[in-house]
Amino acid sequence: MRNFANPLPGVPIVESPFFEEILGGGRHDEETYRIASDLRDRGFAVFEFPDPEFDRLSAEIRTELNGAFNWEAWRSGDLPGLRIQDAWRFNANVRRLATNEAVRRLISILYGKEAFPFQSLSFPVGTQQHYHTDSIHFSSMPERFMCGVWVALEDIGPDQGPLIYYPGSHKWPIYRNEHIGHAHVGSMQTTQEVYEPIWRRLVDVNGISPERFTARAGQALIWAANLLHGGDVHIDKSLTRWSQVTHYYFDDCSYYTPLCSDEPFGSIQFRSPPNILTGETVRNHYLGRDVPADFIASTSPFEVARRLGSNLLPADFDPAAYLQANPDVAASGQDAREHYLAYGMAERRRIRP
Repeated sequence: MRNFANPLPGVPIVESPFFEEILGGGRHDEETYRIASDLRDRGFAVFEFPDPEFDRLSAEIRTELNGAFNWEAWRSGDLPGLRIQDAWRFNANVRRLATNEAVRRLISILYGKEAFPFQSLSFPVGTQQHYHTDSIHFSSMPERFMCGVWVALEDIGPDQGPLIYYPGSHKWPIYRNEHIGHAHVGSMQTTQEVYEPIWRRLVDVNGISPERFTARAGQALIWAANLLHGGDVHIDKSLTRWSQVTHYYFDDCSYYTPLCSDEPFGSIQFRSPPNILTGETVRNHYLGRDVPADFIASTSPFEVARRLGSNLLPADFDPAAYLQANPDVAASGQDAREHYLAYGMAERRRIRP
């Protein structure tokens, strides 16, 4: 078997024109090749989550997290969805699923770079999210080096808000602010609603229909960053829909949020993701070199908006009070003003205790 030097190391292998030369020809076992081929062709692949104690972990997660949710408000319709972000920080079982080594190694093979988990989301019910692409939220330079793994913590039927996804949509171009005529720095729009009309038009013009994933407990799904996906309506609110999502980035990349960036203005919302495996913050890289910290600071949307004379913070905004009211932001080390403009405003966070 001849060696093959990858001429496009900045493209995930599962999305590369050299897919067969790198992953085909019996170089990997049948299941790895099947998952890789599904991800290449459809933008997602289903597999069995590889943990022999999965049933126990799932049961314990559901018991331990159940009391954290406002079930009455959700069942009455006051809350569209329920979730906990980064429960791995305090729940050992969530962390165990997020750091599963077999899953991490599989993803690393499929993408051609070492993967690391940086975020977990724990859902007790369906998200009911409009279909979207993660490429506007969690992007990288080079692009497409991000993926997600969703795993069902219980059996999920059609009335429990199953996942929906549009097979093949990951092959479309990645559309960003400049493509839809939106300048973030002028509006500081931090939610995806500005993109939803173009996603609907793309679905219509391509004549593509959604598929739904009614999963068994322990079934998992890997999806590509640019795959359109969301959550169906949770019809039967007497039923739960427990699941966990883990998002992965890859080594030797820069990490940023295109929705909150306008590169021609010098505005880039860089991310500083944690590596859940180590608990350490991963530095932004470009072709093996660190991206300078002063460049990251100077290109933050908050700094650019300030230089352009935009007054976007509430008049009574106090950074110390915001961090006190939002201890998760304080623990992450993020700047209070930047977090509020990029996320807190859209999430309707309190600005004081």
